[in-house]
Amino acid sequence: MAAKAIMIQGTMSNAGKSVLTAGLCRIFRQDGYSVAPFKSQNMALNSFVTREGLEMGRAQVMQAEAAGVEPSVRMNPILLKPSSDMGSQVIVNGEVLGDMRASDYFRHKKELVPQILASYRSLAEEHDIIVLEGAGSPAEINLKADDIVNMGMARMARAPVLLAGDIDRGGVFASLYGTVALLEAGERAMVKGTVINKFRGDAALLRPGLTMLKELTRIPVVGVVPWLELDLDDEDSLSPRLTSGRRAAPLDVAVVRLPHISNFTDFNALGRHLAVGLRYTDRPEDLGWPDLVILPGTKSTLADLDWLRRRGLDRAVLALAAAGTPVAGICGGYQMLGRRVEDPEGAEGGGSRKGLGLLPVSTRFSREKTRTRRGAEFPACSGLFAPLAGCPLEGYEIHMGDSGPEGLFSVRENVLGTYLHGFFDAPELRERLVSLLLARKGLTWTGEAGPEDGPAYREAQYDKLAAALRAGLDMEAVYRILERGLD
Repeated sequence: MAAKAIMIQGTMSNAGKSVLTAGLCRIFRQDGYSVAPFKSQNMALNSFVTREGLEMGRAQVMQAEAAGVEPSVRMNPILLKPSSDMGSQVIVNGEVLGDMRASDYFRHKKELVPQILASYRSLAEEHDIIVLEGAGSPAEINLKADDIVNMGMARMARAPVLLAGDIDRGGVFASLYGTVALLEAGERAMVKGTVINKFRGDAALLRPGLTMLKELTRIPVVGVVPWLELDLDDEDSLSPRLTSGRRAAPLDVAVVRLPHISNFTDFNALGRHLAVGLRYTDRPEDLGWPDLVILPGTKSTLADLDWLRRRGLDRAVLALAAAGTPVAGICGGYQMLGRRVEDPEGAEGGGSRKGLGLLPVSTRFSREKTRTRRGAEFPACSGLFAPLAGCPLEGYEIHMGDSGPEGLFSVRENVLGTYLHGFFDAPELRERLVSLLLARKGLTWTGEAGPEDGPAYREAQYDKLAAALRAGLDMEAVYRILERGLD
């Protein structure tokens, strides 16, 4: 393995590991190195399809973009997509291995080490530096046996560890000290620096605490990273996008926050438009009368359709559709808008459900997963969405289910469904959609559209992140840690 390695771990989920990893990838790239991200095991419902038609976590795609390299499943050899409170679909090297209960996967995961190492070594032969990301906390003492993603992975990669804590949540000194204290002696020796992340205010006020933390842990503090307002793809369940309120804007777009919502990054570009106030909701009383309601993708269409009915959200969506409100469904949301969803092979536990009946499609699940990148045009149609016809689209399909001859799109009057992830990323379609929604209210938009989610915009976000990390981290110390490794 030719590459040098460094690893970001956190005291808890959402400590900022993914963003810090992306930032280091960007800095090393700016400094002239060939760099790649790596996360041996990711648990996320936001996924991506590579050019080869393989599935990986979006966080590693974002990090690869920061590093200036093509995303590869080698950067995320194991992806767990939760399908219930007790189980997940297990994806290895971009292909579905099967569905496993958590306890079964825990027993099985050690068998995946050779594939993890093969992916890592392949990347290490091609790059100068690998920036690894851990998962959750390395101090989950109930899960430490046969660890493959935190200290276990650091040991396999010979990667020194930077341990990050989230000060914005409070208790950062306790969480950093407590995490270090719960590590075994050999693991503590692998932690070469700590990082205070998401700090707001005057860093000088932290100095007494930083001094004491260093004395208690005998590990240097290598930086204090400020709270950053960045527009990067999030991991799923803990993203603030899912709980933040609606921005004041002429248009109200409501996305139903399904229990197993997946690929909500589909809506980031639409939410950036300054005429759009995009929000997530999971209660019919909060849904109200938006200008557009969206049923997003889901890892568990049948279970989330049942949930929709228990909540009464099915009736709310049907009432909106009957009143002429535009309704859109993406992937699993598209399936829900159809007449029936059937699962004869038990891909989602089996059974059959009546859909909302707003589109003339019936979906039949099988264990075969569709994974493909697609270019398309919005189809010619009548009704409210007719102005979108011919708009060029680029994205990917990733679903278990065939919805018959309607295929990629189904459009009827004020209801549309599509399997295309990235649907709202298309600039022309997004502008036409905003214009027609405004026209329904007798409005026009004379202001700027807002930031365009193109390559230049994303590059600017990564450069902003790198600049903040250079200011907040002792990069000389980081480079020393990188150079020395675990020696």
